Amino acid sequence: MINELLLVGSLLFIFGGALLAYYIFGKAGLYMITTIATITANIECLIMVKAFGMEQTLGNVCFAVTFLITDILSENEGKKEANKAVAIGIFTSLFFIAITQSWMLYTPSESDWVMPSISTVFSNTARTMIASLGVYVISQLFDVQLYHAWWKLTEKLSKDKNKFLWLRNNGSTLISQILNTALFTIFAFWGIYDGETLKNIMISSYMIFIVTSLCDTPFIYLSRLVKRARTNKENKKNSKINDRQVVTA
Repeated sequence: MINELLLVGSLLFIFGGALLAYYIFGKAGLYMITTIATITANIECLIMVKAFGMEQTLGNVCFAVTFLITDILSENEGKKEANKAVAIGIFTSLFFIAITQSWMLYTPSESDWVMPSISTVFSNTARTMIASLGVYVISQLFDVQLYHAWWKLTEKLSKDKNKFLWLRNNGSTLISQILNTALFTIFAFWGIYDGETLKNIMISSYMIFIVTSLCDTPFIYLSRLVKRARTNKENKKNSKINDRQVVTA
């Protein structure tokens, strides 16, 4: 049960951390979590674990939070800001690939003991990050477009911009995660694992994404409250500044 508990704990910690970063730093906080999640997910995905009766890669939760972030930005800040998060993820991946691969060019000293392990990890990470980069671009941009397509449809049907948040959140993420899961598994692990393992990874990853997509719904509702709290805080701050200026004048 330890793997299961750790995965659930990681989900709550990472999703909660994204909300906390949004509350403290605003949009910048979500961009920060995007950067962290992009890097860690591409390292974690090399680790295979067994949990809930399925074999799966460890990077699923970190990948999932990037979809939560684009949905939060789409909902509260606009399509342009959601696409900016995708662009930050792309730049992060390219920059991280360049840095980690430059490490392989160095000749380690005789006293070095860590380079063999680093080489083992990051020689594989280059492939997974390149695969992830392509899949990330496709699935995330698709997710943003689909989110706003669902939003336009639900607003048209209900005549209310705020209704059916759960539908546009899950409707966009669950569909885009099919693309993400299938493409990433094939590009990152083809030739490394046999066909049966690839199928298991694909099925288990999507099952995890279904769960994480459903679990992120309360967090996106909470993000509305965070946005409201930040707006009220900014309004009070601006009001005090205006009052001081009036007194000074």
